[in-house]
Amino acid sequence: MSTMAMKTRWQNSDSIFQRLCWVSAIMIAVLLAAILVSLFMGAAPALKEFGFGFLFSTEWNPVTEEFGAANALYGTLISSFIAIVLALPVSLAISIFLTELAPSWMAHIASTAIELLAAVPSIIYGMWGLFVFAPWFSEHFQMWALDNLSDIPVLGTIFSGPPMGVGLLTAGIILAFMILPILTALIKEALSTVPNVMREASYGIGANRWEVTRHVLVPAVRSAIVGAVILALGRALGETMAVTFVIGGAQDMNSSLFMPATSVSATIAEQFNEATGDMHISSLLALGLLLFVITFIVMAAARLLMKRKRTV
Repeated sequence: MSTMAMKTRWQNSDSIFQRLCWVSAIMIAVLLAAILVSLFMGAAPALKEFGFGFLFSTEWNPVTEEFGAANALYGTLISSFIAIVLALPVSLAISIFLTELAPSWMAHIASTAIELLAAVPSIIYGMWGLFVFAPWFSEHFQMWALDNLSDIPVLGTIFSGPPMGVGLLTAGIILAFMILPILTALIKEALSTVPNVMREASYGIGANRWEVTRHVLVPAVRSAIVGAVILALGRALGETMAVTFVIGGAQDMNSSLFMPATSVSATIAEQFNEATGDMHISSLLALGLLLFVITFIVMAAARLLMKRKRTV
């Protein structure tokens, strides 16, 4: 085969490869747009009937066909916030230990074990939370909180109510377990990219290990940590089965974290199969549209933060 023929063949292969990549990218965009359009079309009757009041109404009554998203949005946001607050310090501590303190053989084994937790199906987390964690949580922490925190002005309100085990706080804790692997993996990867010269220079001027970690390593990966938090938040916002098992399924909004609540995904999972009225189905699709938009905004924000980190 002549040189010219080989060159032409390679050019043709490259052209085909580029076209396939373009088609794949366009298909993803079309699929995303199709999902958004289908959700909007299904949610249109509910949005037309309730308007913006759908976002702020706490009514959810299939009998009278009065629906609002406030209860589900409240449960989704609060449980996800609890998960981030609980998981971030633990993930940061694990990541620092694996990159700065642990021997290489231990770091490899621990990293693999933590990353394997991401492969556990969400329904397993939900079943474990309902049958193992919730009874223990009710008997130990909730009873202790009711005995010792009830007289404290703010904490007494947050940690009040019957010790049922399931509830908003339980859902947040289970979500924390679920997002722990992705947070740990992303933060650990960011810490491993910090140049060793920064560590050596810090130690060279007399800084101890805590000072190097606090004033050098963590600030160096601050943008990556924020991006990891937002990515984990996107996972927590859309979690369905695990939250459905342990959140309680109550269409209510309480200041107490011990009380049962609901989330957007849990409401859809629990009621979509039994929904018969057109307005009920449309309202559930409107909840799905809201969750889609919220998750899309969160993931887009994470993408922008990660892009900003690469350009700094």
